[in-house]
Amino acid sequence: MQVKDNKEAAVKAETEGLRQKLESGKEYYEIRLESIGGLGANLCGKMLGELGLKYLDVNSSSFSSYGSEKTGTPVKGFIRYCKKEKEIRVHSPVVEPDLLVIFHQALLKDKTVLKGCGKDTAVIIALEPGQEWPDNYPFDNCYGLEAQRIAMETHSRINVVMLGAALKVMGIENLKAGEQICKDTLGKKYPDALKNNLEGMRRGYEEVKRIKQAVGEARTQSSESAVHAKCMKHSNEKKQEWGYETAPIGGINPRAGSSVVADLSPSRQGYIPLFIKERCINCGLCHSTCPDMVFQFAKGEYKGREMMVNQGLDYYHCKGCLRCVDVCPVNALVRGVEAEHADKEYFLPNQELLRMPAYYEEAGPDGYITSESYLTEKRMEGGEV
Repeated sequence: MQVKDNKEAAVKAETEGLRQKLESGKEYYEIRLESIGGLGANLCGKMLGELGLKYLDVNSSSFSSYGSEKTGTPVKGFIRYCKKEKEIRVHSPVVEPDLLVIFHQALLKDKTVLKGCGKDTAVIIALEPGQEWPDNYPFDNCYGLEAQRIAMETHSRINVVMLGAALKVMGIENLKAGEQICKDTLGKKYPDALKNNLEGMRRGYEEVKRIKQAVGEARTQSSESAVHAKCMKHSNEKKQEWGYETAPIGGINPRAGSSVVADLSPSRQGYIPLFIKERCINCGLCHSTCPDMVFQFAKGEYKGREMMVNQGLDYYHCKGCLRCVDVCPVNALVRGVEAEHADKEYFLPNQELLRMPAYYEEAGPDGYITSESYLTEKRMEGGEV
C-alpha cells in the first residue's frame, strides 16, 4: 500500500502543471502535431496518448491523419487529455490546440498549420540547424529547438526529441514518465536504440527555449564583438567551388529528396519494381493497388483493340513497397535492386504530381533519416525507429 501511495505521489508531482490546465475550466487539454512523413509524428502521438493514460493519471485519446504513409507527405497527430473521472466522447480532429508541435520549420509556409491557434496556445517549432532564431512569430508562448541537430548528435529520432520538448512545455516536472513510455514503446522492439532515444528525449526536454527569450538573450551578449566577428567572417570568406578533390569528407544532406521535382526516392528501402513491357497484359491491377499513382496509363492499342495501355512508371513517387509486384498476374513487374539499375527503363514522371505547392517541395522528405548513407551505418530489423 505504501509503495502504491509513493508512486501516485510521484505521478501527481510530475503532472502538476498539466493538472492546472485541466482545472482551468476547459474540458480537454488538446495537442496537435504537424509533421511530414518520415519524422515519426505518428509514433510520437501514440506515445503521448499512452503516456497520459498510464503515467499522468488522466484519460487520453490519440489518433493520426495521413495519406499513403509516403515519406514527405503531410501528417497530423491529435491527442486529448481530460480528468480521469471524465469520459472522452470527442473523436474529431483538434481544431483549437492548447499545444501545437511543428516537426519541421518549413511547414510554417502553409498558413493552415497555425489554424485555430490563439494567444494562449503554446507552439513548439523544430528550427533548422545553424540558422538564427526568428523573432517574428505571432505567439508570445512560442518555443523552439534544433531538433534535427539534436537527433543527429544523439543518433536518435526527431520524434523523441519533440516528445521531450512537449513534456517540458506541458509542465511535466521531470522525465520519469517520459522515459518509462519510451521504454514501454521502444525498449522491447528496438533495445539497441533505446539508450540513444532516451538521450535525445532528455536533450529535447532541456534545450527547448521560448523563442523571443532566446533571441533577446542572444542580442544582449556582447553585441559589438558579435558584429565585428560577423564582419570578419564575411570578409574572409571565399567562394568555394566544390569538386571531387575539394568537397568535404562525409557529411549529411538534411534535405535529400526535396528537389523541384519532389523526388521521394530516398524513402525507398533499396528495391524497385522493374517493368517488362512485353509481358504486360494491361489489366490495370498494378495501378489499382499502387498507393502513390506511380503507373501511367494512356489510350493505345493492345492486340488490335483500343484500350488504356501501361506507358511506364513514375519512379520519383515510388516508395518501393512492391505491392505491384505481388499483384501482377503475368510477372510483368519483378523486384529489382535499385543500385543495379541507375538508368531505369520506362521511367515516366507523372506531370500532374510534379505540380506541388512550394512549401511542400521545400519541406520534402527528411534525408537525414531516409538517405542510404545514414542507413548503411547500422540498420535494425523492421526499419527505422
